[in-house]
Amino acid sequence: MATATDKRLTQAERTDISDQRMFDAAVALINKNGPAGTNLSDVGVSAGYSRGLASHRFGSKDRLFTFVVRRVGDSWLAQLKNATADEVGLSAIELAIDQHHLFCLEAPANLRAFYTLWFESVNSKSELNDTINGIHQRRFQDVLDWIVKDPNIAPEIKNDAELIADQFGASVIGIVYYWLGNFNKFNEIKRLHDGLKKTMKRLLN
Repeated sequence: MATATDKRLTQAERTDISDQRMFDAAVALINKNGPAGTNLSDVGVSAGYSRGLASHRFGSKDRLFTFVVRRVGDSWLAQLKNATADEVGLSAIELAIDQHHLFCLEAPANLRAFYTLWFESVNSKSELNDTINGIHQRRFQDVLDWIVKDPNIAPEIKNDAELIADQFGASVIGIVYYWLGNFNKFNEIKRLHDGLKKTMKRLLN
């Protein structure tokens, strides 16, 4: 229900607040019920609005899930860019791995919903699938650029830069898949992230 404070806000401010509330509600419902058990009317009610607001705002579950993935992805990208600014090569890759582990610890609900939607979208042709493919390609390109731009990495290793970037992406997805099934094994998740850093070091040296 709108409060007296809500009524004094601008339309843009009210939209930002409703987006955040619906994002939080969607994340909670996805983690509790899974994507199939999450519907637009429940998101609206859980966010504190009418049953029809989420339907009016998003129009479909695919667009709602795309909204969730983009919001988490943008947050992750901002954190990653801040951590790896002006870094290249192994240093940038190790920082990226550390940030991914930190994101698992600091925003586990958001990241769990993000990757649940990621895996659920694999066999679909949708806006959500296109968005996730874009995020995956951006991750690949970041690693590729870090390798190619490092003057200290040997040319023969740079020739395999695409293969190494693919290996990095596949390893992160493997770690996440394990994490989703072993949500509270924090020491094990750290060990897997540290293992990926060792693997990248061996590939780049």
